[in-house]
Amino acid sequence: MATPLVAGNWKMNPPTVAEAVALAQALREPLSAAEGVERVVCPPFVALTAVADALAGSPIALGAQNVHPEPKGAFTGEVAGAMLQGVCSHVIVGHSERRHGFGETDGFVSAKVLAVLGLGMTPVLCVGETLEERDAGEASAVVERQTAAGVAGVASDDLGRVVLAYEPVWAIGTGRAATPETAQEMLGGIRAHLGRLTDSATAAQVRLLYGGSVNAANAAELAALPDVDGALVGGASLDPDAFVAIAKAFAGRA
Repeated sequence: MATPLVAGNWKMNPPTVAEAVALAQALREPLSAAEGVERVVCPPFVALTAVADALAGSPIALGAQNVHPEPKGAFTGEVAGAMLQGVCSHVIVGHSERRHGFGETDGFVSAKVLAVLGLGMTPVLCVGETLEERDAGEASAVVERQTAAGVAGVASDDLGRVVLAYEPVWAIGTGRAATPETAQEMLGGIRAHLGRLTDSATAAQVRLLYGGSVNAANAAELAALPDVDGALVGGASLDPDAFVAIAKAFAGRA
C-alpha cells in the first residue's frame, strides 16, 4: 500500500509571513512525530521560502497552491514551475477555487499537470462537482471528465506520480463534509475510471485524497475507507492540533 499523504492548503492565510513562520514552527515538532504518513504544507507564495527555512531538516514537505503552465513569459502576477523547484516538492492544480473563481478550464489544468511532472514535482490534481451538478445526478460524469482531462498526456509510467484529490465543491469551507459512503463511492469511481483509462495496476498506484471540511473529528472515519489514501485539508490545517490529529489518523494506513 502506498504511503498515505496529508496536505494542508493554507489558501490566503495567515495574513503575514511572520505568522506563517510561526504556524510552521508550531507544526514542526508534533507533525514530524506523526510517522507513517507523508506530510505537506502549502502556504501562500510570499511565505514559501520563509516557511521552507522554518521546516528545513524536518520530514515535512512544502507545496505550492498554484502554478502557471508556461515556463516564462508576459504573465503578470503568475509563478512558473521552475521558480518553485528546489523550494517545493508538490503543487496543487485545478482546485475548485481556481476553476470556478478564476475560470480555469480542464485543458489549462491538464497543461499544469504536465508542467509540474516535467519539472520533477508532484501535482495534486483536484476534481469535484458543484451542488447543482450533484443534485442533477451529474457528479460522477463531471468528476470522470475532470479526471480524464487532468491526466491526458500523462504517460502510464508517470501516472503513479500524480496525486488526485476529490473535493466536492459543496463541501469546501462549508463545514459540510461528504458522508463516508459518498466519499468512498466517488473515490472508488475515480479509481475505476483511472483503471479504464490505463489499467487496474497503474490505477492502484495513484494516491487518492479526500478534501472538503476534513477535520480532527471525521479524519479517522475517512482514513478507514479503502480508496481514501489521505486528505487535502483546508481550514483545519491552520490549527496545529487539528492538523496533527488528521495526519495521525491516516498514519495507520501505511
